[in-house]
Amino acid sequence: MSEQRFAKTPSPPYYAVIFASQRTGGDSNGYAEMADLLDRLAPDQPGFLGVEYARDASGFGITVSYWADLQSIANWKAQADHMQAQALGKSRWYEGFELRISKVERAYNFRIDQDRV
Repeated sequence: MSEQRFAKTPSPPYYAVIFASQRTGGDSNGYAEMADLLDRLAPDQPGFLGVEYARDASGFGITVSYWADLQSIANWKAQADHMQAQALGKSRWYEGFELRISKVERAYNFRIDQDRV
């Protein structure tokens, strides 16, 4: 996992894939290894712009990945390792999930100037 918390996205428009999930108990059955693999593979996919994620102690998490266009999202969904992760997610790792795809039309940010801290 990268220490970078905020994805560095370009000026809109671009797309966000919002994946909200509830994990099953524990980190067994290869979940961590697959997550690490996908974290390494996604940045090499054409159209990938960045990712942000968080998970709480109960196993509820949200991952937002950013993409240049809908075709890039479709290509990532069809990538072989990602397809394997999707199948294992349904059979082993998730109690449930919601996936939404949105077009980002505006984006704003704020950062405290590190020199002032």
